[in-house]
Amino acid sequence: MRILVVEDDTRVAAALGAYLRQAGYTTVHAYDGATAIDLVGPDTEAVILDLGLPDMDGIDVCRRLRGKTGVPIIIATARSNVEERIRGLHAGADDFVVKPFDVRELVARIEAVTRRARAQPLVSGDHAGVEIDGVRIDLGKREVTVQGAVVELTPKEYDILAVLARYPGVVTPRERIIREVWGTDWTGFRRSLEVHIASIRRKLGGATRLETVRGVGYRLSGGS
Repeated sequence: MRILVVEDDTRVAAALGAYLRQAGYTTVHAYDGATAIDLVGPDTEAVILDLGLPDMDGIDVCRRLRGKTGVPIIIATARSNVEERIRGLHAGADDFVVKPFDVRELVARIEAVTRRARAQPLVSGDHAGVEIDGVRIDLGKREVTVQGAVVELTPKEYDILAVLARYPGVVTPRERIIREVWGTDWTGFRRSLEVHIASIRRKLGGATRLETVRGVGYRLSGGS
């Protein structure tokens, strides 16, 4: 598996690269945002992205990478405040770790996001699409439209909505969403799920109700 490590600290990049290679990965390093955007390609299977880059803000790099590719992006940052994490997820990141982190946790997160990326689209028999009050979720094309207009969702936002669309009107537990979207049972993804849900609600507007069922999960139902 080829991983692009975007890190301007040469010592950190070398240590991280050595550990990832020991774990069986092939690594490529970029020490600034422009190089990272140039290096990401069809053979890249994951990106580890530092936010403190010398030429541009890492959030902007994340946004530009997401506009170019659907490859999983994990933000690795010393910025521990929640707002920065939310900005990263809104920019298209799939996950984040806060420095200093245990590299074993990073490897576990890499495995989780890449396992989900390799999974087949959620298509089942004749139910290749779901429509609720003008919101069309095409599970074959991985496309969402509202009254015929395409809504731009990140890959992770789409995956979450697709899981909920399979059970319209039914409460889907958080654990099931995390298991199907992130490929893990680890509850540490709950905060990421909440951030993505908030973003989906904003993008869909009032077209569809994405309801929170306290203590359980979420339910997709028609708008008012």
